[in-house]
Amino acid sequence: MTHPHRSSPTPSSSVIRVLISDDHPFMREGLAAVLDYKPDMTVVGQAGNGHEAVELFRQHQPDVTLMDLRMPELSGVEAIATICPEFAEARIIVLTTYDGDEDIYRGLRAGAKGYVLKDAEPDELLTAIRAVHRGQKYIPPAIGAKLAERIGSPELSDRELEVLRLMARGKSNLEISTALAIAEGTVKFHVKNILSKLAVSDRTQAMIVALKRGIITL
Repeated sequence: MTHPHRSSPTPSSSVIRVLISDDHPFMREGLAAVLDYKPDMTVVGQAGNGHEAVELFRQHQPDVTLMDLRMPELSGVEAIATICPEFAEARIIVLTTYDGDEDIYRGLRAGAKGYVLKDAEPDELLTAIRAVHRGQKYIPPAIGAKLAERIGSPELSDRELEVLRLMARGKSNLEISTALAIAEGTVKFHVKNILSKLAVSDRTQAMIVALKRGIITL
């Protein structure tokens, strides 16, 4: 028995519409070439910075967005944090060269649904896009492990982050106390907490761990 009024979905309705956001034109073009070659995907826009990503998202409301984290003018995390409250259905995959757990954590906390490293095989990226389009999350096991580690580690306060950034610029406790207009004893207290939270014994190790995890960037 046929149901003439129930038309089968047209091929175009099953095509995943993708927005690419990356500040490297070469990367954008390469990704677009890979995706456009697939019958079930089409690239609807390419953004070179976070502001463009937000504008193009509003314009096209893509099914899936690939978002680089480190972009000029507005970072990927800020772009995600702008898009997600406005569009509850936004499906964003973080695409990055960095696997620091802080980057992963910030991206997912802002509302990203997946995470793919730029050196991943094209097949992994396609799998991620299809999974996120179906409403699933896509987090590779290695990244999931780092994320679990990050969630389990104590978070630095805003003041501790300020102190840590000044430490990274080679400032002494006295210079930090002057810069932040707090007592030197208070700086020492913050430094002690930072070392404890990062599970290290000195300032040099604190810098290495903070940079490796993406808590601070130089």
